[in-house]
Amino acid sequence: MNDELAQVLARMALELYEQPDVEQTVERFLTYARTAIGVDHASVVLVQRGGGLDSEAVTGALAEEADRRQFEVGQGPTLVAVNDQLIVVSADVTTDPRWPAWTVQGLRSALSVRLRTPESTVGALTLYAPTPDRFTSRDTVVAKVYADHAAVAVANARTEATLWEAIEARKLIGQAQGMLMERFNLTGDQAFGVLRRYSQDSNIKLRDVAQRLIATRNLGENL
Repeated sequence: MNDELAQVLARMALELYEQPDVEQTVERFLTYARTAIGVDHASVVLVQRGGGLDSEAVTGALAEEADRRQFEVGQGPTLVAVNDQLIVVSADVTTDPRWPAWTVQGLRSALSVRLRTPESTVGALTLYAPTPDRFTSRDTVVAKVYADHAAVAVANARTEATLWEAIEARKLIGQAQGMLMERFNLTGDQAFGVLRRYSQDSNIKLRDVAQRLIATRNLGENL
């Protein structure tokens, strides 16, 4: 790794750490990656809690269409990078036998790199170009280095977001419990039982039940 690349990666790592949420962390990473490779079309997809994939950041309509089509037909470089290979390169996606059902007008080359930490797969960075044979071996190395650095930052941002969601949920549930305790002279456990029963009967998340009670001061007939 040369000094210039090392300096850029260090700057990117600092900027990613300073981003306030997952979305802006991913968008900042995508800007760095596409600038480093010199392409106009790129996307980052993330693995969701249920195992599905979602486009978290795209450069424009073509990249968005490329992701959407892959999700629809179940084929494409991004899916291979997430599930099978760390790095996927296609010199010409229009003739690539691996994905006969996946093509996007205006895109010919593709380079996809898995975003992973030692514990899990986070998602994938995919770069697209309108000409065949666009991506070189150096592009592959650079993309992987950027992806390895960004994966940790994205994973950390997601963990922090989850923690804050849990904290906020606990606050809402505690506030809702207090309202029920005061209104119906219940103990804390009894009030929590009411919220949980309503959540189960209505198939609504406990956090949302608490939020509804706080907003409307009423859970309806099931209370």
